[in-house]
Amino acid sequence: MSLYSKHKTLEVIPNSSFELEEFVVEEVSYKVFLNDEYIGSSMVLPCNLEEFGVGFLFSQGYIQKPEDIESVRVCDKGGIFVYTKDKKIEKKDVIITSGCGGTGKISRDMLERPFEELKEYKMKLSEIDDLIRETLKRNEIGNLTHCVHACGFWSEKGFEAFYADVGRHNAVDKVVGAILLRKFSPRGAIYTTGRLTSDMVLKCARIGIPIVISRTATSSLGLEIARRADVTLICYARPGRINVFNRPDRVVWED
Repeated sequence: MSLYSKHKTLEVIPNSSFELEEFVVEEVSYKVFLNDEYIGSSMVLPCNLEEFGVGFLFSQGYIQKPEDIESVRVCDKGGIFVYTKDKKIEKKDVIITSGCGGTGKISRDMLERPFEELKEYKMKLSEIDDLIRETLKRNEIGNLTHCVHACGFWSEKGFEAFYADVGRHNAVDKVVGAILLRKFSPRGAIYTTGRLTSDMVLKCARIGIPIVISRTATSSLGLEIARRADVTLICYARPGRINVFNRPDRVVWED
């Protein structure tokens, strides 16, 4: 499936108008199933769907660790099927968050239970610059359509992964799902083009990411969760300039 298509549009300016073509991103509804039981739906960019399905279930409290996962299957008819070793499914008490497209839910347990200690990780300012630049460079569909959020992940190996979606939560869920599918370790840094509200920070903290970076801002509860979880929270990030709201000691200012 193509991730975008061309459409004619009429551009209007004072005293004139003319036709041109614009790229429009694909937004598709997918249902997520756990052990063949329907859990929820979301509007997504139709790529990296295995990662999304696993991350979606993590956010809602159904999956905790890589060992929980038995297999993942994506159906052509709009279904993502995740199978776990424990077949028993207990409905979760979820909280509606600021998310849209169906992903704005997190389990109450995820918000309220104590945080596990994060594995320590330090990152050079120059590496943060490289993470930002590489993420934006790989965001070709975003540059074409101006309608997706992007996430990049950095570890001690360098740039690890790029994920994009129509929703900022979905893009982070894809990173979380990739970690749970053992594609890379959470010991590193995530960069997102989306704002860091409470649920965004919470997902990253729960999966074990010690450094969370955004091109934009955080909310008061996002900052509170970062402090509770001991996450380094960085906002307004641009190459050569960042604002560190918590645990600045993880950032190495000079080489």
